[in-house]
Amino acid sequence: MVVIRLARGGSKKRPFYNIVAAPARNRRDGRFLERVGFYNPVAAGGEEPLRVAFDRIDHWVSHGAQLSPTVARLVKDAKAKVAPAA
Repeated sequence: MVVIRLARGGSKKRPFYNIVAAPARNRRDGRFLERVGFYNPVAAGGEEPLRVAFDRIDHWVSHGAQLSPTVARLVKDAKAKVAPAA
């Protein structure tokens, strides 16, 4: 089974997460199939805190991938920011 989850990067006290599609059996920071975005929780100034490739997320979900709870929340928030409230 494929899972879309966060893979931690960055240095000590400065987390940076890649949003990746990876087999569920692989380690959190191990091998992955595709990088579909990133999340920077400590973005400051003009830095971009979140980028998600919605088309690739939709592709993987249509092929049976599951979103982790955190990634599901981030994608939901990102979609809310992109689509204007009607």
